[in-house]
Amino acid sequence: MKAKNDIYGQALADYSEGMDQSLIMHTSYGGVEEMPVWYLFREYDDMPQLEKMAMAVCDGKVLDVGAGTGVHSLLLQQMDKEVLAIDTSASAVSVMKKSGVKITEHIDFFDLQEQAFDTILMMMNGIGFIGSLAHFDKFLTKAGELLNPGGQIIFDSSDITYLYDKGEKPLEKYFGEVSFQFEYKGNKGDWFNWVYIDKDKLSELADAAGWFVYFLYEDENDQYLARLIKK
Repeated sequence: MKAKNDIYGQALADYSEGMDQSLIMHTSYGGVEEMPVWYLFREYDDMPQLEKMAMAVCDGKVLDVGAGTGVHSLLLQQMDKEVLAIDTSASAVSVMKKSGVKITEHIDFFDLQEQAFDTILMMMNGIGFIGSLAHFDKFLTKAGELLNPGGQIIFDSSDITYLYDKGEKPLEKYFGEVSFQFEYKGNKGDWFNWVYIDKDKLSELADAAGWFVYFLYEDENDQYLARLIKK
């Protein structure tokens, strides 16, 4: 689905025009977090090692899903990779074009048709866009349709067990399923679902669906980089 209330995209568009204000994120697990908008425009030197490794393992024609400002697509272009950058935010797509991303499209991942890629890339916990574990099989099915033989999915996610150190994990759903709401300049967007998948759960789900999982990197905060290849 395309974003109806694009608070996130407005923050990106304003920053690209020289206006830097805080993007606030309300969370279903309590508290409010501030997202520094400048970080969404970061360059290679400001990226963590996990993202640098992801750039290094992208092969062939790349689909950058949820590309945001296009920072990863721009780097891949510099590496002479052919990249299609997509986002459900029309404002984000406009920012990408302004930044120099050559091929962009305002489209949902599940609406892509008749295209083939060697790598599907999703950074900044990009797999979270599926919203819940119940949609993971649907995602893998669509990814399989879009990938060339031997193609790969590259993404990062996190084990967010630490959020429940002082309380019990939810019993009614997977603990990594959360919701967020963006706020910018006093305006609030719609709540949206997001999912963080721990390594054990990812291995279990991917294996059951017929995919190999390779963990390429893990940092001290339980954030990891994974590669999935169809068996």
